[in-house]
Amino acid sequence: MVAMRSIWSFCLIILFLLGGSGKATAGELSERLAHFPQWEKLTSVQPASGDLIYPEWMAGSWQVTSTLVDLAAPLAPDIVTPGFESNRQQLNQPVSFLVRFVLEKPTVTGLKLIPKINNKSSILIADRAFNSLNLARAYLGDEAVLSVKVDPDSPNRQITFLRGERQLVSIVTARSTENTSDSNFITAEVFQQLFKGGSRPYFNSVESTTAYQKLAQSSPAITADQVTAVYLSPQDPDYFTADSRPAALYRYRLEFFPAQVPNTPQE
Repeated sequence: MVAMRSIWSFCLIILFLLGGSGKATAGELSERLAHFPQWEKLTSVQPASGDLIYPEWMAGSWQVTSTLVDLAAPLAPDIVTPGFESNRQQLNQPVSFLVRFVLEKPTVTGLKLIPKINNKSSILIADRAFNSLNLARAYLGDEAVLSVKVDPDSPNRQITFLRGERQLVSIVTARSTENTSDSNFITAEVFQQLFKGGSRPYFNSVESTTAYQKLAQSSPAITADQVTAVYLSPQDPDYFTADSRPAALYRYRLEFFPAQVPNTPQE
């Protein structure tokens, strides 16, 4: 059986593999990261539409090491999210998995064509099915995760199928991006999670801000600072008491090392 605390840890990091475009107010995202754990609700996000377009320096295949380096419960002791205390065991415990970012021709989003980048005919996006499958198996084990399916009509919706007829549905609803320099790229996403297959469905809202930095002639080649905020579900009796404040905050360090991976998603 898949442990719920493992599913919870996996839910927290799946964000950076999803996403879409949208511009943040200049400096807002970097300011949020600088003021951890004093976290305020993100105000500049826009409705999710289309893929997140990554900078060219993230192209290719990567061995990612993710490490939980800090966590906080701003509303404790009155309100503590499920799994928060058990997640302390994940502190400073690296988890590794393969990801890749691939070129794709721009597509029409609504009535607007996604623009070319530097006059090139392709944009760089995450291989969501491949990345999420590898991440899920790294956290939950190969036998626990059956497959990951991305909605063909929306890159912002995907389902992770787990053994025992369980499913994790993840839907990106809003996001922002910020470029502070040619070697720095910051994203913020808000998404809804629905875990089905337990005694009752569990729903929550998660917001994550991730700052990627390209390093010059270094290993790792890219690092990222990620803060994930967990908000209570409307079904939680303390939902109105929380008053839109995060009930849990998790800070991760991501390191990207060049890797060679297969050309087709793993099944």
